[in-house]
Amino acid sequence: MMGLPIDKLVVATNENDVLDEFFTTGVYRVRKSAETYHTTSPSMDISKASNFERFIYDLLDGDSARVAALFKKVETAGGFDLSGHPGSDGDEFAKIAQFGFVSGKSVHADRLQTIRQVQAKYGITIDTHTADGIKVAQENLAPGVPMIVLETALPAKFNETIREALGHDAERPAGFENIEALPQRFEVMTADINQMKAYISRHTGL
Repeated sequence: MMGLPIDKLVVATNENDVLDEFFTTGVYRVRKSAETYHTTSPSMDISKASNFERFIYDLLDGDSARVAALFKKVETAGGFDLSGHPGSDGDEFAKIAQFGFVSGKSVHADRLQTIRQVQAKYGITIDTHTADGIKVAQENLAPGVPMIVLETALPAKFNETIREALGHDAERPAGFENIEALPQRFEVMTADINQMKAYISRHTGL
């Protein structure tokens, strides 16, 4: 919208596919606890999307009253429907393509395969979230258009999955080689905001 020459924005989700469902159907359906899965790309384990209102605001041409009404429906009915089907809340789904968004989903088996593929082709170990991004990015490649995937975490944080995919541990940054053997420091305190503020102040000089 500001003029940056981006062909499309690729949204990758894991098994918690609330955004993929919206971008492929126009239906935004918040997941219940039982429908929110614990996966090997845990930072993507969401039941509803943060900051999603910002995109809906643009999709609805800045109609803030309608945005507020739709997200009130999220709280009362668990979601809304912009598919344009009979009984839906609107027909803006057809406009999503104008914003350049496409989406896809990656599951655990995809992550393992993508981690192996990138390691074999480039000699690089990627984390599980980046694997989700690369898997979906590969499904949306276009001839002559570069695709950029943003890496989000160190592979060593998800070593169990890296070991499952590659058969060995992920490389660790210098200084973190034996982190499990280092002492853990913590202090138990009551849930008192003033006590927490005083603790922070004492230990940071603020």
